[in-house]
Amino acid sequence: MIWAKRKRVGSKPTAPPLNLLCTNMAATEPSAEELIELLPEDKRASMRRLLFGNPVTNLPVPAAAAAVAAASGFDICMYKTPCPPMQTHAPRIVRMAVVQNAIAAPTTAPVDDQRRAIFDKLALIIDAAGLCGVNVLCLQECWTGPFFMCTRERQPWLEFGEEAHTGPSFRFISNLARKHNMVIVSPILERDGAHNGTIWNTAVVINNNGAFLGKHRKNHIPRVGDFNESTYYLEGDTGHPVFETAFGRVGINICYGRHHPLNWMMFGLNGAEIVFNPCATVGALSEPLWGIEGRNASIANTYFVGCCNRVGTEVFPNPFTSGDGKAAHADFGHFYGSSYIANPDGSRTPGLSRVRDGIVVNEVDLNLCQLVKDRWMFQSTARYPMYAEGLAKYTRLDFVPQRITDPSIAA
Repeated sequence: MIWAKRKRVGSKPTAPPLNLLCTNMAATEPSAEELIELLPEDKRASMRRLLFGNPVTNLPVPAAAAAVAAASGFDICMYKTPCPPMQTHAPRIVRMAVVQNAIAAPTTAPVDDQRRAIFDKLALIIDAAGLCGVNVLCLQECWTGPFFMCTRERQPWLEFGEEAHTGPSFRFISNLARKHNMVIVSPILERDGAHNGTIWNTAVVINNNGAFLGKHRKNHIPRVGDFNESTYYLEGDTGHPVFETAFGRVGINICYGRHHPLNWMMFGLNGAEIVFNPCATVGALSEPLWGIEGRNASIANTYFVGCCNRVGTEVFPNPFTSGDGKAAHADFGHFYGSSYIANPDGSRTPGLSRVRDGIVVNEVDLNLCQLVKDRWMFQSTARYPMYAEGLAKYTRLDFVPQRITDPSIAA
């Protein structure tokens, strides 16, 4: 078995509108996988193993899906994660996938035009995923429009807000989920009409019959650099739900929540077998962390993790300032893509491109979660009562840290 070489299926896309782009050196930097290819051939396999764990294998992309990708200018990468058979349990084979994409219309276009353009783009990508036999798929954070959270402007951006179970994106995704017998996680900007139209960053789960299964609201909100999301919504109130679907138990850890280990842990304690991490994150801020956090969560919590990020540079009509001393600027920076899927045995797929739309598909056996739990016994050896007691103490106003001071250095 050899490490799967990343075979991109697709053709070079046409240039996006000029006002979606800016000069950004980060957009031209190579990915880790591309850098490995520069090593001498006899060193590549060792470097891949050290960086990415045990090898996954390539799966062939169906000809019909490859044709859609080539005509539409996006990549498809398909892999399979090996899993030893169990004697008393039949395999539970699932094809999971994440999608990354750039916006499809200028940020200056009318809201309806921007939404229609991204719907048209995603219809082709999701159709291709269906042709690849994908069972459960996750789109990127707030996929229905630009990631305007840097601007602090309310209009027109809040017009992308919609009801979770009746809005235009639900109707659109519902039809595709039913068409392809696919569970789809659709992260949107939710407007909660029952509570005075308040706004939430929400992942909607649509089952393979096209019905609304439920939703999860983002638990953690960044307050760093250009990320001004608390201007629009606050921390979610839905806890850590795990959705029982026809293709496994699915949780969603939205974007910034990946920096919080306890957030990952709670989805695991609720029985997740797959946790998706839909994101919008830029290279100057988080790229060194990107390949570590999702994979670490997969190992520590013994479930599969699908990390998806945007691509491209989104330029807004009005410059904005940050809390970090930068001069006023009109873009977030480069969304570096690099979406990948991590496995509970410590392995992961190669990442998608840093600059192109794409789908990464991983065929997995959900039994691997239990096999790895039985091998490493992380959950069995955890000390949850001790952790709970320590956390309860920490949240009290009279908390005193448990420290032992060397008397020779005491004041």
